[in-house]
Amino acid sequence: MLDKLPVTGVIPISQMIGEDREDTNLLNGMSERAQAFLSSFSWCVSINQFYFGCGIGGVFAVFFAHLQPSRPAIDDFLWVVVGDLPSAYLVVDSSTTPSQAMSAYIAAMRRWAKLAKKGKTSRNVIPVNVPATPEWAEALEGRLKMLEQEILPEFFAE
Repeated sequence: MLDKLPVTGVIPISQMIGEDREDTNLLNGMSERAQAFLSSFSWCVSINQFYFGCGIGGVFAVFFAHLQPSRPAIDDFLWVVVGDLPSAYLVVDSSTTPSQAMSAYIAAMRRWAKLAKKGKTSRNVIPVNVPATPEWAEALEGRLKMLEQEILPEFFAE
């Protein structure tokens, strides 16, 4: 394990425990999904360490990965967000806590939705694995709004 991570607020995945057994089981499934998502990219040779940041089973989860990248230009530390919304990875940059990573995720998804409402996408926005249509944009915006207004304020108030 590394002595010093470039982020705070994460724990090794082996220590992840939800609010109850069902939540823990859901979070474990989300962890597997997040690791499979990262491993699906050719630039990810392997995942050296995997950490849990925060989440609610079946709704959203923020994980942190230390990767073995296939080439030097690839970041070896990434956030991964999965849940009842599109999976995505984010570079650390200024997001050094799980809550900051979640805020960055929401902002990036809002930029995608803005373009998708016009049926467009761009290399300058986060890739989303659904068609860039107004219908998908509205569905995503509804989930993001619920997260921002109802779930995250209470979750991160702790």
